[in-house]
Amino acid sequence: MDFKQCLEKLEADGRLLHIKNEVDLLYEVAGVAKKFEGGKVVVFDNIKGQKFPLAIGLWWNRENLASLFDTTADKLPSLFAQAVKSLNNAPIAPVLIAGAPAQAVVMPEPDLTKIPVPTLALKDGGPYFDNCVVIAKDPDTGVRNTSVHRLMVTGKNRLGLLMDVGRHLRDYYERAEAKSQPLEITINNGVHPAYYVAAITPSAAAPIDKDELCVASALLGEPARLCKSKTVEVEGIAEAQLIIEAEILPAVREPEGPFGEVSGYYALREDRWVVRVKAITHRENPIIHTLLPGREVWNSMGLTVEANIFDTVSKQVKGLKNVYLSHGSSNYNAIIQIDPPVNGMAKNAILATLGAFSYLQMCTAVNSDVDIFDPEDVERAMVTRCRPDEDIIIIPKSFGHELNPANDNGYGAKMGFDCTYPVPKSPKFEKVAFMEVDLKNYEIE
Repeated sequence: MDFKQCLEKLEADGRLLHIKNEVDLLYEVAGVAKKFEGGKVVVFDNIKGQKFPLAIGLWWNRENLASLFDTTADKLPSLFAQAVKSLNNAPIAPVLIAGAPAQAVVMPEPDLTKIPVPTLALKDGGPYFDNCVVIAKDPDTGVRNTSVHRLMVTGKNRLGLLMDVGRHLRDYYERAEAKSQPLEITINNGVHPAYYVAAITPSAAAPIDKDELCVASALLGEPARLCKSKTVEVEGIAEAQLIIEAEILPAVREPEGPFGEVSGYYALREDRWVVRVKAITHRENPIIHTLLPGREVWNSMGLTVEANIFDTVSKQVKGLKNVYLSHGSSNYNAIIQIDPPVNGMAKNAILATLGAFSYLQMCTAVNSDVDIFDPEDVERAMVTRCRPDEDIIIIPKSFGHELNPANDNGYGAKMGFDCTYPVPKSPKFEKVAFMEVDLKNYEIE
């Protein structure tokens, strides 16, 4: 199933809608999409000045996404975790194919202005690709890396790029740059979500010597299909809607940003890395795919990170039930559900959680009688079970996420809230309960 077939399935299931009016890429696409955030996937059929339609919202609803993997939303984290584990247990290597659909049309000269790339937030520095799957090869070993980075269109064949500290692509680039060599990449747009899962797999779960595309293979149930590029030595995704063949230039920095990031704040304009486009190929009648920073990022990151945190922390402490990266915190707060067997164990779990995913700024521990997906229930536990003088942990001078404005280039503090009741449980912590009934047994007008 390719990206277009995914959209067709969602439409058949009543999970997709079309905007037929002409819509401007400058702010209007994002403004309309924002009204539907969290619901159905949106396809803009008539983009002003463009030939191709644009889809948005594939990741902002876990139920929609689950339907593409023939599972339920609550089982998605486990499904993704098993795929990641396949990296170390019988990985399915990608295969090269000829006659790739993604190379059906070759642009005579690369021209990014012919692709519907939206300017999303009102103070963004320009049009952005923000969900493309970037493939590169280790300059020393040739191992492929798959990742997602924001890319600002700055010219017909030029892009500005952000590479976070600690990302494997940055490691590749810095070693290539030390040799005064560019780092070749392919930028793949409009792919099956299995490839996106591979690209956002946390570095802690996918070591630098592993090819994350094997994660996509595991989710697809068959080898990921790649194609030989025309101008670079890095492969593209054969069934992508669009492939941009490019190179990250050594010793070149140009202004990039601002960009309305997942944190809900703008990443500031600074001199960052530069991508030179060498070729662009696409399918016949492609549908371009973009992402609205917000729920789409929170869901995608949460679904891959939650399972990794659970697997890591449950090996260290007993009683862990579930993990959720809360949307209201922009994924900077992990809410862990735990029934600790002894007092103090919840605090161990908090420390282990903060260590399992460096982007976290907070961790909140609650018992299993608290619904971790209900912010009101979590808040109630915070104010009725957390003693501030005993149950708040502060870890100063820690490294977090560069895009969190509370940090100074990622350097800041972390905190944890132990909102679990003491062991053994006192009757005063018993939550009010009511009789469980089935409304199907009642006549309701």
